[in-house]
Amino acid sequence: MAFPLFFTKENKENLNKGLQKTRENVFVRLSRAVIGKSRVDDEVLDNLEEVLVSSDVGVETTLQIIERVEERVSRDKYLNINELNIILKEEIVALLQDNTEPGENDFAAPLASKPLVIMVVGVNGTGKTTTIAKLAYNYRNKGKKVLLGAADTFRAAAIEQLQIWADRADADLIKQQMGSDPASVAYDTVKSAVAGNYDVAIIDTAGRLHNKISLMNELSKIRRVMDKVMPGAPQEVLLVLDGSTGQNAFEQAKQFTAATKVTALAITKLDGTAKGGVVIGISNLLKIPVKYIGIGEKMEDLQIFSREEFVDSLFNA
Repeated sequence: MAFPLFFTKENKENLNKGLQKTRENVFVRLSRAVIGKSRVDDEVLDNLEEVLVSSDVGVETTLQIIERVEERVSRDKYLNINELNIILKEEIVALLQDNTEPGENDFAAPLASKPLVIMVVGVNGTGKTTTIAKLAYNYRNKGKKVLLGAADTFRAAAIEQLQIWADRADADLIKQQMGSDPASVAYDTVKSAVAGNYDVAIIDTAGRLHNKISLMNELSKIRRVMDKVMPGAPQEVLLVLDGSTGQNAFEQAKQFTAATKVTALAITKLDGTAKGGVVIGISNLLKIPVKYIGIGEKMEDLQIFSREEFVDSLFNA
């Protein structure tokens, strides 16, 4: 099997393992949906709709998928579960085609700018800090010089935790005292990244879901001060979502995308849930590319997202 340029056989094996719970949930239900059937009829399509919704693909996205499958069935007359699997995979990949980047942005690839400034947003508990650590580790592993900024200054534990992860990832850290102005930390981080000839600067932000106006003002201020140091920074705003929360991840995504311009998504904790279908729904509805997925606790378990490989792993028993 030919993988995308940034993908390896080991990546695929880890992805298959990480999506095991979701795959079992989808495949077992899908098998039941067609049992005893010689053709794909309205009942099978109704059952398929239930399978997708129960896998947290989301109602709106599920209806789009069902409509695509109906068109294929009426045109091509596919009958059995193997053929239905093929249709499903092709139509879901096609649905994501316009919303996701090709993904050939390996950690070793040339950066869009130097330093590449990434602002990471998301609520506490989504795996935001560990995602930052894994990003740092993977960039460091490919020879990049990485600087982290602890701009979540509302919790002393957040600063301490990021220091621990920075040490593990062999990355440098800019931090201030708890209660300091987050924008000041972001300013210092970008300024140090430019002066120190760093390749990548990753800024952590507070993971609070307070009212939208406060969130918007805070994130806007952080972005403004970074842009003063380096015009165009941050080049990427990465929203981290917990895939195991299913539809709740949609609500978090809506709040953050309303508060700031989000350019990419990282969806974590997919290895411990049967709700992996949320990746499809969130990407489709928000029209924001899923750039990374978390499929385990190890540093290597943050994968660059490939829609083809993801969908293949999701529907292959």
